[in-house]
Amino acid sequence: MKDEYKQTEGDPMVKARLRQIRMERARRRMMQSVPTADVVITNPTHFAVALAYKPEEMTAPKVVAKGADNLARRIRELAEEHDVSIVENPPLARALYQSVEVDEEIPAAHYRAVAEVISYVFRLKRRPMPQSRRQGPASAAPGGMPR
Repeated sequence: MKDEYKQTEGDPMVKARLRQIRMERARRRMMQSVPTADVVITNPTHFAVALAYKPEEMTAPKVVAKGADNLARRIRELAEEHDVSIVENPPLARALYQSVEVDEEIPAAHYRAVAEVISYVFRLKRRPMPQSRRQGPASAAPGGMPR
């Protein structure tokens, strides 16, 4: 019966190893994206979510990496190495970690909070907030915030 299962479904050991290889490659690609992020939003010890925002290419910021615990620590380390701003905002970090997958744009429900963080980071780096014709998080920024 076991041999029959292996012939029809494939060897579970081989399937598990292939799944492990796929996950390692996906994690490596994700970690290579951290230096391209504009900001990493953290819950200081448990979660890290790296966001990139290019208004000429995107309608909303995109999650380029996310992780919990050890992976979150590694994302923060990479961000520091590459001078990517790190902002502590535990509620936002948890919400983004739970609601958005890597390579997805953030949901509209988080536009205002993310717009505030991105505009803060751009102000810190003395970069003008990119202008966009598209409607997205930058247009949701509250009145006195730079765009």
